[in-house]
Amino acid sequence: MKTFFIFLTFLILFAGCSKKNAFYEFKMDKDQERSASSLQSSKIVSKEGEVSGVFSAIYLNEVYPETFNQDESFFIFFFTKEKKELYDPSKPTDTDLKIKLNSKLPIKAEELSQENRFSHLVDIKNDWNRYYIVTFEKADTINLVFEDANASSGVLKYKNEILLKTSKKRPKH
Repeated sequence: MKTFFIFLTFLILFAGCSKKNAFYEFKMDKDQERSASSLQSSKIVSKEGEVSGVFSAIYLNEVYPETFNQDESFFIFFFTKEKKELYDPSKPTDTDLKIKLNSKLPIKAEELSQENRFSHLVDIKNDWNRYYIVTFEKADTINLVFEDANASSGVLKYKNEILLKTSKKRPKH
């Protein structure tokens, strides 16, 4: 009888824990879910084939379509071994790192602090990353590249959902 009560006690304890799993406390709001599907990253590789950094981007038009719908906007963060400035259209230099959308430079680039209005979208926060919001003119295709004179990233490709929705509504001839 004593063994039965010990067995019953353990059975009740384990049964009470069985409804929880690894995702029990893992909750994301809609913005975080959209940013997780929009987040893309690429290594920055030098011409000699060495990895010189990491570049990541979130397409803000997908995450906040009601706010970011006039131009193409990205929350980007990157790390490079050599600390250089990102190209700023208001004060460009030849040594700048450049982010290009379809081979075109941005119309605006704003550096952000580590804790910023978009930092809740990603869990990657550290002292060596640099954070920016970068804006480009509206485009049909979205191919984003990070580069400088000595290195470049892979192409990050995004679908322009707004253009896809409007093109589906057009009658075919």
